Amino acid sequence: MAEVGEVLMSVLSTIRVPRPGDRVHKDECALSFSSPESEGGLYVCMNSFLGFGSQYVDRHHTRTGQRAYLHITRTRKTQVITSDNSLVYCTSVLTLLLSFKVSLSMAGLMSADSVSHTLQVQQWDGEVRQESRHAADLKQLDNGVKIPPSGWRCEVCDLQENLWMNLTDGKVLCGRRYFDGSGGNNHALLHFQQTGHPLAVKLGTITPDGADVYSYDEDDMVLDPKLPEHLAHFGIDMMTMEKVGLEIAVNQRVGEWEVIQESGTTLRPLSGPGLTGMKNLGNSCYLNSVMQVLFTVPDFQNKYVSNIDKIFDEAPSDPTQDFKTQVCRGTVTLTGILTRTRIWCACKRTHILTFLFPQGDQIGIAPRMFKALVGRGHPEFSTNRQQDAQEFLLHFINMVERNCRSGLNPSEAFRFLVEERIVCQQSQKAKYTQRVDYILQLPVPMDQATNTEELQEAERRREEADSSAGPLPTVRAQIPFTACMAALSEPEILTDFWSSAVQAKTTATKTTRFASFPDYLVIQIKKFTFGLDWVPKKLDVSIDVPDTLDLSALRGAGQQPGEELLPEVAPPPLMTPDVEVKGILVLDDSTVSQLCEMGFPLEACRKAVYYTGNTGIDAAMNWVMGHMDDPDFSAPLVLPGCSSAPGTTPTESLSEEHLATIVSMGFSRDQATKALRATSNVLERAVDWIFSHLDDLESMEVSEGGRSAADSEGSREPPPGPRVRDGPGKYELFAFISHMGTSTMCGHYVCHIKKDQQWVIFNDQKVCASEKPPKDLGYLYFYRRVAE
Repeated sequence: MAEVGEVLMSVLSTIRVPRPGDRVHKDECALSFSSPESEGGLYVCMNSFLGFGSQYVDRHHTRTGQRAYLHITRTRKTQVITSDNSLVYCTSVLTLLLSFKVSLSMAGLMSADSVSHTLQVQQWDGEVRQESRHAADLKQLDNGVKIPPSGWRCEVCDLQENLWMNLTDGKVLCGRRYFDGSGGNNHALLHFQQTGHPLAVKLGTITPDGADVYSYDEDDMVLDPKLPEHLAHFGIDMMTMEKVGLEIAVNQRVGEWEVIQESGTTLRPLSGPGLTGMKNLGNSCYLNSVMQVLFTVPDFQNKYVSNIDKIFDEAPSDPTQDFKTQVCRGTVTLTGILTRTRIWCACKRTHILTFLFPQGDQIGIAPRMFKALVGRGHPEFSTNRQQDAQEFLLHFINMVERNCRSGLNPSEAFRFLVEERIVCQQSQKAKYTQRVDYILQLPVPMDQATNTEELQEAERRREEADSSAGPLPTVRAQIPFTACMAALSEPEILTDFWSSAVQAKTTATKTTRFASFPDYLVIQIKKFTFGLDWVPKKLDVSIDVPDTLDLSALRGAGQQPGEELLPEVAPPPLMTPDVEVKGILVLDDSTVSQLCEMGFPLEACRKAVYYTGNTGIDAAMNWVMGHMDDPDFSAPLVLPGCSSAPGTTPTESLSEEHLATIVSMGFSRDQATKALRATSNVLERAVDWIFSHLDDLESMEVSEGGRSAADSEGSREPPPGPRVRDGPGKYELFAFISHMGTSTMCGHYVCHIKKDQQWVIFNDQKVCASEKPPKDLGYLYFYRRVAE
């Protein structure tokens, strides 16, 4: 009896009563997608309040020693759902006296809001915004600026995404850099700091119902009751814009929904490994479509499925907050590769469990934990609003990059180098640069439609038709895929290019080619644009996208025989007594500081200002973008007449507290030192820098534990530049994601994936054999390299 008493006391000591703020996971398993409705129900740990399916509860017990779990099962019957809750503990003791503490814990667990319910409340996008105190009396400059409906670029760094227009002077600048290094380069924020102009509107969000307006002075999203007036000042008449929705080309949109979802045909439901659907959590179809495709790529399967035991065993105490665990959880479930898994029970007996896949119509898994984790901290993906599948794909790849600082990095399968060749038309000398990309954006040349007469006739009939006569047949522009590729490869004319050969601004041409071909190529069809009247629209086009693709002719060849390169010299600086001291150019500290605030290394910023002759932030930024891949990009600048590099930060002056903070994030001390030295020992900037220079850090050969391999294997020569895989440019189509609706911010996404030579449509939880895959209406196309 003494032993029984000891066991009882041991069990009771591990039981807690949920308190406000505790995360209670009573709806789904932390390591699988089991729920109380699943076979075997759900076991909720009465200490950590984590839920586990029957196949993982013993693993949790073995790892933690926890013995008491609340077993929750639900059985769905006609119009009735019955629940059965019981206490389960993993011990040889046959009975356990239910104490007052146990009763309180059970009652608290059942009454507490589950994490999934809490997340739904947090992700509700009906946020209440306050009216800005600057809106009523906002001063706008009469500078003649008119904002076009498309072709926006940051006026400092030429970034084409996350752009904000200042409502005082009409400046179009990029937004803040997010905590993960993505987003913009902070130019809109820097503009406010320099001018004090407080309000900016995000381009791409303007509709007749409003727009996203941010107040830099109030540091929050705000309401601008005079927004139509403020936008009209810069030529944007939002009150006459057509409302985004089915009002725009209703007939065409309805036809698009039917064709893409293959309506009107009896589709055969599919189920089994690799054929598991995903529930729509409310505008989460963009996430469902992207993850269905990515998890079919062998690189993701090898990273997460093959290492399932290692990932689960090394997961933190709360696996719901661990990126690798949750990606592994999703990959294993959707692929079904591990249909059997071996786990240990407390009595050391081995059990073999088999995942069961439903036949016929399936419920689908609900990726609540996964969506909450990958969207956490992001201003868009943390909400329940519809999002752009292409933007989410890049966001997820960025998260994979951050969490795979060593070992296999599955995102490398999509990474490729782009070669940009700029030729000065006056001197005929050239300049070559390379940049990393993950998606090939393909323009749609509407003037190349092959059915122009048919389109004109359809337009005439629409203008003359009686609305009561019913919908007219859908006529789409037929655009050859070859025309899209030709538009991509055409030289771009640069009219304001500063040529170092002629020491003046002149005209140049820029051509873009592949410097490497990835294992998997993603092509985005650029369907979304704005009309001249600022009405957002989606190009209703049909493109004959091929099943096989040969891009060999688009490989860059580098410097041509006999071709001269543009000299690496700066424009002549304006020498005045203020900028010249003893023949040495004095660097403009304000420009250096602006560049450093963008996250670039201090010495690179100093070089940029020096080699552009103190001619301003624009010239310096262009120098930075053109020299980021230089091997000595971050090396110290030695000014003429100086024997050492001024402005360097010695290691001993770095804050130990800052070093410890960065090391605690999983980076090595060497990496933390490099980040702090590159950002003048400012912690916030160092964290931004370290996440935006992962390729540089990977070259330091970092182990999973955050220790530099140089500590144990001796010094190695780091590989130059980002790691890319290269091979033949021949591909075959294996998946595509389609969008229905008028804007990426509304509508619906589905994906088609080729499995065993059969096209399969994934429409959230509905998985069926495709009868007529609409390959001509896709938005994102996924190709894999054809082995030779």
